[in-house]
Amino acid sequence: MTPFELVEPASLDEAIALLDPDDSTVRPIAGGTALMLMMKAGVFRPTRLVSLRKLGARYSSVAAGKDGALTIGAMTPLAAVERSPEVARAAPVITRTMRRLSNIRVRNVATIGGNLAHGDPHMDLPPVLIALRAEVAVVGREGARTRERTIAVEDLFTGYFETVLAKNELIAELRIPAQGRSRAAYLKVTTGSAEDWPALGVAVALEAEGATVKSARVVVSAATEKATRLKAAERSLAGATIDDRTLARAGDAAADEAECISDVRGSAAYKRELTRVYVARAVRQALDGSGATH
Repeated sequence: MTPFELVEPASLDEAIALLDPDDSTVRPIAGGTALMLMMKAGVFRPTRLVSLRKLGARYSSVAAGKDGALTIGAMTPLAAVERSPEVARAAPVITRTMRRLSNIRVRNVATIGGNLAHGDPHMDLPPVLIALRAEVAVVGREGARTRERTIAVEDLFTGYFETVLAKNELIAELRIPAQGRSRAAYLKVTTGSAEDWPALGVAVALEAEGATVKSARVVVSAATEKATRLKAAERSLAGATIDDRTLARAGDAAADEAECISDVRGSAAYKRELTRVYVARAVRQALDGSGATH
């Protein structure tokens, strides 16, 4: 690796001031699990890294509102989210997803804010958070002033490893609204071990009365350039009673809509067929309340 400057600000304002909106070689670093690999491979050569490790407890904690809404500081390690009783009560699909998100060594270091800011379409959390209608609070600088804006997670990603974040913006918090009676499931398909990068990830959140779906959110990732809602599949489920025919229709709609890409984990055609099958399975598991992660 080439030499670089490492700075460790003690406040969010100070960290933002150390970032340069016009210099792509200046980057924030949270857990660093992805960034360090890029640096070792020579893909990224920083001139300055702004460490966020000393920002304080506010940005590394989980809080639950009385209504069941969650606020998770961006510097909270993934393992802490996995073990959080508040997360398990309010959004158990996140807890289940975490258990097969990479491995425990990575989860102990990687942070939830860094996970989202990295923009990797193979990450397991983005489709789940989109299905749960989550938002991020983003803090940046405009002239001499610090400003905050709220971005829905589904609007955060613009392409392959690309987000809407400016170079001098940082994710401060993740906010997940109360889920009420919504039921969710996440399924992943890997070509290697269960913790490997997925060839496909599918997240589903349903509001239903009995076997009749009132509303649905269906999100696909890994097979596509970014985590993406499949709105045609959602429309096919809304108001429908779940049976084999409805599931087949939702799977077909998802396969037709998903813009799958080819990579080392499979061809676009292969991933399209996976989408057809696994959207139906995820809907069934969400409705049944099992929500298992495969």
